[in-house]
Amino acid sequence: MALTGLQIYKLLPKTNCKKCGFPTCLAFAMALAQKKIELAKCPDVSAETKAELEGASAPPIRLVAIGPRDRALEIGNETVLFRHELAFFHPCGIGLRVKSGDPGRRARLERIRDLKFIRVGKEVRPDLVALEDTSPDAASFAAAAREARDVSGRLLILMTEDPARMKAAAAPLKDDRPLLFGATAANAEAMASVAKELGCPLGVKAGSLDEAADLTQRIAKAGVEDMVVDTGARTAAQALIDLTQMRRLAIRKGFRPLGYPPVFFAAGAGALEQTPAAAVAVAKYAGIVVVDETDAWLSLALLTLRLNVYTDPQKPIQVEPKVYKVGEPKENAPLLVTTNFSLTYFTVESEVEASRVPSFILVVNTEGMSVLTAFAADKLTAAGVTKALKTSGIEGQLRHKKVILPGYVAVMSGALQEESGWEVLVGPREASAIPAYLKTIWKS
Repeated sequence: MALTGLQIYKLLPKTNCKKCGFPTCLAFAMALAQKKIELAKCPDVSAETKAELEGASAPPIRLVAIGPRDRALEIGNETVLFRHELAFFHPCGIGLRVKSGDPGRRARLERIRDLKFIRVGKEVRPDLVALEDTSPDAASFAAAAREARDVSGRLLILMTEDPARMKAAAAPLKDDRPLLFGATAANAEAMASVAKELGCPLGVKAGSLDEAADLTQRIAKAGVEDMVVDTGARTAAQALIDLTQMRRLAIRKGFRPLGYPPVFFAAGAGALEQTPAAAVAVAKYAGIVVVDETDAWLSLALLTLRLNVYTDPQKPIQVEPKVYKVGEPKENAPLLVTTNFSLTYFTVESEVEASRVPSFILVVNTEGMSVLTAFAADKLTAAGVTKALKTSGIEGQLRHKKVILPGYVAVMSGALQEESGWEVLVGPREASAIPAYLKTIWKS
C-alpha cells in the first residue's frame, strides 16, 4: 500500500535544504506521495529510508521500453487517472498484426512501412508490427521476424506461446528488444526464462484481471520485471472495464501485480468493427493497441486520437515563431500575421496554400494561444507584432511594407500601423475566406 505524504515526511531528513527543488521536506513528501517526483531527488535520504520508501517512490505503473535504446517506445509510468489532473506522458503504441504464414506477408509489411502522416506539423505513424506465429516451423517464424523488422522498419511484437519458437525468433533480434508476447499460465516460467536471457520485455496473456495478477507475480519471481499485460479483453466494453480497473487498482490502491502497461488486441470483422474498440483502448489507458487492418484511414484515426489524448492540456501545441513561406513567394508577395498555436497556424497555412498565391506568414509568439484568446490575454499586441516584424528579417525580403492582420483583431490595426510604420491591411475573420481575399483584395 502506498504511503501518504505525512508518512513519507516522517522518514525524510526534515532539513528543508531545498536541494530537491521544493521549499520544504513536507512539500517534497507530498509530491512524492502523488508520484510527481522521484525519491532520488533528495540527496540526504538514508539507505534505510530508501528501502522503506521504495513502494512510495516507484511509479504505480512500471515504465517499459520496447525496441533499441536509441529509438525505444516507452509506455507506462503514468501517475494519474485523468489527463486534466496533470498529463499523460507516454503515448500508447499503435501496432498492426501480421501473420507469419500469410502468403501476402511482405506486401502487408510494405503497406505498414508506407503508413506515414503529417498531423499539425508532426510526422505520425504506427509504431509496431505484431507478428503472429502461424509458420510451419521455428526457422520459418524466425525468418519472418527478420523480414518484419527489415521491411517494415517498425518495432516488433513476436507472438507465440511456444518458448522454443520464441527463442529461435527473438535471439537473433535481441538487440532490437522486441516484445515477447505469449506468457500464459501454462508456460509462464519458460517464457520468463527466455525474456530474462535475451533482455527483452515480456507480454502476459491472461483471461481475466485475477489471472493477470497471478501471472505477473509468478513472472516477477522468475526475475522479469518489464511486462505488458493482456487481460483477454477484445471488445470496447470489456476493454473499458478491464483497463479502467487496472489503472485504478495501480494508482489508487498501489496494487503492484497490475501495475504494468496493458496491451489490447482489437477484435471484429474488419476495420469498421475494430476501430471503435481500438479507439476506446487508446483513450482509456492501453499501453499498446493492436489492430488487424492496415487501412490508412484507420491508422490515421487512431494516431490522431492518440496525439490529442497525450497532448499536455496545460501546454498547447506550438510552432516556432518565425516567418514561413508558402510556395515560392517573391518580393511583392503578401505577408500575413498569425499566432503560434499549431491549429491556428496550420489552418491559415492550408488556406493560403489553397489560394495558390505564394505568401509569407509571420508567426508571432503568443505562448500557444489562438488569435482571439491571445488578444484577450494581451499576448497578441501591436508591440509584439512590431517586434516580430523587426527581428524576423522579413523587411529585407519585401519591396513593400504591407502586413495583413487577422480580421478578428482589426481593432489593433491603428496602433500597429503607428508603432511599426507598416501599412496594416485587415484580413478576413475566418481562415476559409483567405483564398478569396488574396485573389481579389490583395491582388487589386
